[in-house]
Amino acid sequence: MAVDIVTFGCRLNAFEAEVIRREAEGAGLSDTIVINSCAVTNEAVAQARQSIRKLKRERPNSRIVVTGCAAQTQSRMFADMEEVDRVVGNDDKMRASAWREARDAFDVDAGEKIAVSDIMAVKEMAPHLLDGFASGLPRVFVQVQNGCDHRCTFCIIPYGRGNSRSVPMGAVVEQVRALVERGHAEIVLTGVDLTSYGADLPGAPKLGALTKQILRHVPELKRLRISSIDSIEADADLLDAIADDARLMPHLHLSLQSGDDMILKRMKRRHLRDDAIDFCAQVRRLRPDIVLGADIIAGFPTETEEMFARSLDLVGECGLTFLHVFPYSPRPGTPAARMPQVAGAVIKERAKRLRAAGEAALQKRLRAEVGAMRNVLIESDSQGRTEHYLPVAIAGECVSSVVPLRIVGSDGARLTV
Repeated sequence: MAVDIVTFGCRLNAFEAEVIRREAEGAGLSDTIVINSCAVTNEAVAQARQSIRKLKRERPNSRIVVTGCAAQTQSRMFADMEEVDRVVGNDDKMRASAWREARDAFDVDAGEKIAVSDIMAVKEMAPHLLDGFASGLPRVFVQVQNGCDHRCTFCIIPYGRGNSRSVPMGAVVEQVRALVERGHAEIVLTGVDLTSYGADLPGAPKLGALTKQILRHVPELKRLRISSIDSIEADADLLDAIADDARLMPHLHLSLQSGDDMILKRMKRRHLRDDAIDFCAQVRRLRPDIVLGADIIAGFPTETEEMFARSLDLVGECGLTFLHVFPYSPRPGTPAARMPQVAGAVIKERAKRLRAAGEAALQKRLRAEVGAMRNVLIESDSQGRTEHYLPVAIAGECVSSVVPLRIVGSDGARLTV
C-alpha cells in the first residue's frame, strides 16, 4: 500500500504534501499514513489528534507519521500518543533523508520517535520541482516562500515554520514553466508570509517582481493566482501587475485580522483600519472587478463589543466577498495567551455574526454575477471556478480547460450556467 497523506491547514501544506509523498515513497515507505498538521488554532491540533486515533482504528497495521506545524511546536505531545510511530519536523519533512531515516527506524523498531530539528536554524530554502500533483487538478500550488519574520502576538506559526526564506526567482519560473508544460492551467503562488518574498535573496526582489517575471517568461501560462497576502507589504510592481495583466486573477485574500486600531496594535500588526480600507479601494480602482477576501479573528483578548463592531463593519467598508473567520484560541507561548481573555461563549457568538456577514456578502456577489460571461477553469466533471474564484456548477466540460460560460443563476452555493 502506498503512502497516504492527510493534510490540515493552509495551501502551503497542500503543496508540501506532494513533496512528502514523493520523498516518502522514494525512500521505500509503504502502508504509511502521514499527518501533515496545522498549529494555527487549538481546534486544528485537536482535529489532527482525532484523525490519528480514527485512522489507527481503521488501519491498525499502518505506520503513522506526524509532521507539519503542530508536530514542530508540540512534538512531545504527538510522540506520547501510542498510535504515532514517528514525529518529523516541519523542515525535515521536505528532505529525502528524513524519510530514509524513518524507514530505517521502522525496520529496526527504534524506540525514539522524534526527528525534529531546530526550525530557527534554517536559513535557506531549496526549490522543490514537482513532476506533477497526485490530485490531478488543473490548479496547482508553487511554494515561493516559507517562514515569517514578524511576531504577531496571537500567532504560533513562526515557531512552526521558522524565519522567512525565499526560493530564487529563476527556480520559481522554472517550476511554473514545467507545470504549465504538463498541462496545469492555473498556478497559485503560496507561502507563509507571501509579501515578504525576496528579502533574503540577492538584490531583495519583491513579490511584484517575481509575479512580473513569471508572466513575462511563461507566456503560455493561462492563469496566475496569488494566495493570502499582507496588504501593507504589497509593492508597486504587484499593483502594476494587478492592473495590467489579465492572466493575474482578479482575486486577493488579505490578512486583515481586525477592524479596530487598538486590537491591531495589541496583535502587533503593521497596518491600521484605514490602511486596509485604502488598500481595498486602491486595488478596486486598478482592477474594478476584483474580488477580495480576508482573514478576521473574532474575540481577540480585550476585544469589546465596540471593537468587534468595527471588524464587522470592515466587511462592507472593504467590500469583502470571502471571509475566513477564526474564533480566537490562545496558543501556548504567545503574548496574546497572557492577555485578558474574552469569554468563550462571546467568541463563539461573534464568530457566528462574522460568518453570517460573510455569507451575506458572498450571496450578494453570486447574485451580481448573473448575466456575466466568465472564463471558468474546469476542475472536475461537476465544478469549475471563475477568475474571481467563485465556484460554478457545470457538466460536460473538459477538465483543465478554461471555458467562457455565461452565468444564468445561483443555487445558493455555486453559480449556475
